[in-house]
Amino acid sequence: MSSPASTIGADSASPAAAATSAAPTEPDWSPTGPTTALLTGAGILVVGQMYIVLPLFGPMSHSFGASAGSMTWMATGFGLAYAAGFLFSGPLSDRYGPRQVILVGLLATTLTTALVATAPNLATGLALRALQGVTASSFAPAAFSYIATRVAPERRAVALSCVTSGFLAAAVLMQVGAQSMNTLAGWRSAFLVCAPLLALAALCTTKALKPAAGNRAASVSAAFAAMPKLLANPRLLCLYAATATLLGGFVALYTAVSLAGPAAIVGDPAALLGLRASALPAMIAVPLGTSALSRIPTRLRLPAALLLAALAALTASVTGHSVLALGSVLLVLVAGIAIAAPALVAAIGAEGGPARGAAVALYACAMFIGASLGPQLANALAHRGFSGITPVVAATFAGGALLSGLALRDRK
Repeated sequence: MSSPASTIGADSASPAAAATSAAPTEPDWSPTGPTTALLTGAGILVVGQMYIVLPLFGPMSHSFGASAGSMTWMATGFGLAYAAGFLFSGPLSDRYGPRQVILVGLLATTLTTALVATAPNLATGLALRALQGVTASSFAPAAFSYIATRVAPERRAVALSCVTSGFLAAAVLMQVGAQSMNTLAGWRSAFLVCAPLLALAALCTTKALKPAAGNRAASVSAAFAAMPKLLANPRLLCLYAATATLLGGFVALYTAVSLAGPAAIVGDPAALLGLRASALPAMIAVPLGTSALSRIPTRLRLPAALLLAALAALTASVTGHSVLALGSVLLVLVAGIAIAAPALVAAIGAEGGPARGAAVALYACAMFIGASLGPQLANALAHRGFSGITPVVAATFAGGALLSGLALRDRK
């Protein structure tokens, strides 16, 4: 998620615009390397809880005695609670400081993640996943807010790109990890391994992150008061709607692979593992290319990235017979999303004014509402097969490109 959202929202090409009078003096900046590494690593663990169930639908359905299709609610239940939680975590970060919110949230998520592993049936699993979503929601808005106020202005674009790419990488890494853990020790082990790692991230937070600097909201109610004004802004509404398409299409496509994936791939664990890992190079390359990408104005970069994802999704419908071909298409699709995500944060931050936590919280909320609806979209269209789902995913991304273009059409 000094200035408020503008410290994140300013284009990385003009870092001076991100500095404000309320920001800490130069010696007080948080060290960029350790801070970025911690927030990226913790983000992969936390955000990855959304995706960890995608490769586990089969074994979980067998354990719970329910259909694989009904398991999509294990993703949607988490995602909806996660998205709703952002509406509270953003203002809480404005009031109490991002470091405190990150620390408490990581400790709470450690507990709820371990509890998911104890679920004896689908109903209990859904309840525990929703609880896990609420506790996990504290991280993203607070992490963005910490970057805005504690990372040196000229390094914020790189830090932001690394963290947002980590959030996307979580979708791949956690699926790969969960599939591997299920093979070794069953689906519950995936959560039991994540819990102590989250606790370790909480411990690192106490050492690596600094307390809040600058002005805080006078009260939690004051921090909440900014949200209605943000939602009354037509540009922001278009950008939030575009944000929902980002993970909505992404998760729908990966869910489609699990539920209705190409016949040559879906029954082959090794092929699925390779397919899920195929997008990782894009998640590494995009942060490394931040300086070059930042030279392209956000009004052009954002819709172009979403159109690239749309084209890749459309191409996926005719490449499903080959692991290599489909993996290459997913690499391009993920690259488009990895470019679009920080551009959306930048655009929303620039438009959001002084309510940094609230503006970015609404961004995160919109993103994971989309992520929550993605599995249901894939499940509803599963009867069409993989090639019938991908054109709808492509249209979703294209809609996001149109909305973002409309929101930024008269910007320089």
